[in-house]
Amino acid sequence: MVEKLKVISLGGLNEIGKNMTVYEYGGDILVVDAGLGFPDDEMYGVDIVIPDFTYLVKNASRIKGIVLTHGHEDHIGALPYLMREIHPPVYATPLTAGLISSKLAEHNLLSKTEIVTMRAGESVRLGVFKVEMIHVNHSIPDSVALAIRTPIGVLIHTGDFKVDTTPISGGMIDLARLGELGNRGVLALLADSTNVEKPGYSTSESKVGDRFDELFRGCQQRILVTTFASNVHRIQQVINCAAKYGRRVAVSGRSMENIMRVSTELGYINMPDGLLADINQIKNLPPEKVVIVTTGSQGEPMSALYRIAFSNHRQIEIKPGDRVIISASAVPGNEKTVSRVIDELFRRGAEVVYDKASDLHVSGHACQEELKMMLALTKPRFFVPLHGEHRHLSTHAKVARQMGIDPKRIVVSDIGRVIEITGHSITINGAVPSGRVLVDGTGVGDVGSVVLRDRQHLAQDGMLVIIVNISSEDGSLMSPPDIVTRGFVYVKESDNLMREMKDVVSDTVSGCAPRLLSDLTSLKSTIKSDLSQYLYKKAKRNPMIIPVVTEI
Repeated sequence: MVEKLKVISLGGLNEIGKNMTVYEYGGDILVVDAGLGFPDDEMYGVDIVIPDFTYLVKNASRIKGIVLTHGHEDHIGALPYLMREIHPPVYATPLTAGLISSKLAEHNLLSKTEIVTMRAGESVRLGVFKVEMIHVNHSIPDSVALAIRTPIGVLIHTGDFKVDTTPISGGMIDLARLGELGNRGVLALLADSTNVEKPGYSTSESKVGDRFDELFRGCQQRILVTTFASNVHRIQQVINCAAKYGRRVAVSGRSMENIMRVSTELGYINMPDGLLADINQIKNLPPEKVVIVTTGSQGEPMSALYRIAFSNHRQIEIKPGDRVIISASAVPGNEKTVSRVIDELFRRGAEVVYDKASDLHVSGHACQEELKMMLALTKPRFFVPLHGEHRHLSTHAKVARQMGIDPKRIVVSDIGRVIEITGHSITINGAVPSGRVLVDGTGVGDVGSVVLRDRQHLAQDGMLVIIVNISSEDGSLMSPPDIVTRGFVYVKESDNLMREMKDVVSDTVSGCAPRLLSDLTSLKSTIKSDLSQYLYKKAKRNPMIIPVVTEI
């Protein structure tokens, strides 16, 4: 019997983020990436979303290692939660290793985790798998694709990538190595689909540096720049412009400070001596001598830029004439929060530069022609699109068909589905436990669908608490019902409605049979049902109703 290679995505399919792929052959398992996702508008109170690790925990003894492609949160953010459960070695490039070390230290897991640092071009044997790291361009240094050698052939897992012919550092993507592997024979290509809907080629990161130079040149006001904290190349270009035009650099925002520290220590950011200024010192510097790099490009309420815009930042206050450069595009779903911050900055007299057409941001993901190039170089027998919503995966499959790959050799999968590959076939066969685990504060997984539904209900319609005191002897009302509302109506302006609700509850209790009055659970259910029907008929509203019945 021929052993089959299994490929299982526990995240990153039919969604953006939460990337995690499992490779399984015989008794050995290899895990690539452990990313988190961010909650949507309906996930009230949820901080982050991570994959369901049930399958990995159940098969912990078979896992030979976790290999990380790069240091973005959607590829490493769930690692601390996974490492609470299992403890395989983790393999990563130097910057990625530095970032996960800080993250694991925060969770008191660093001493329990073996982190092995590798560089592009190096390989490691993990059970039956031999994994080679291949240099690629992305919006964070030390990003790699993986060539995974298995007993039945070589797979290429691209991770997030683009083709940048003029990168800020690290050199161009290693197309030669990818082509060499393609000439020797690639069994399957598993590729990033994020930007597949965009025709042509992605823009080089160096274009942003040219635009920064224009905005710094001749500016006599203070400059604030916000971008993704992980975009080390972008931060370096801000530093270069600051040095060129005689400005000191101050940093605000916890994640930005952490990235700067790790990247500078490892040599990925070159900070000239004397250029970095403490955030508390900038008040003593003239505005034309200051640039502040902050978090908050997505309008996050706790971010530095948000607090600056709404005058809640302890050290920084927006002044008329300040030039604020937003060097990022809004992630889908964040447009409103970003617009709110921009509006507030304008209201305070700042000059805000944010137009997408102004070359202030370029994507780190390959567009259609680059994805075609990857397919042409690797010449895979089978193709599996990764990292994207269903429309991205389907469009990428269409691109692969245009490149001559037989539709029967292309699989568009979903999280939890098991792809089985042999030397001559690729099919989906079965599934493993998968889904979203919600993290709320320190609670992991304790916010389930019922809790989420209750939060949505409360947010949309509010809550009523009905307090009823009845006699333990005959079940009669001892006093009129009390009603406490939250998020439903303002009591003083709704006296009539409140009186009518109390009447409904009183009538319900008075009309109940003696048998029902002795069964408090049934009585609560009846009160809830009668009041709910009344409120929907009266006000077309459906608040959460919580009856509290006490026998006296």
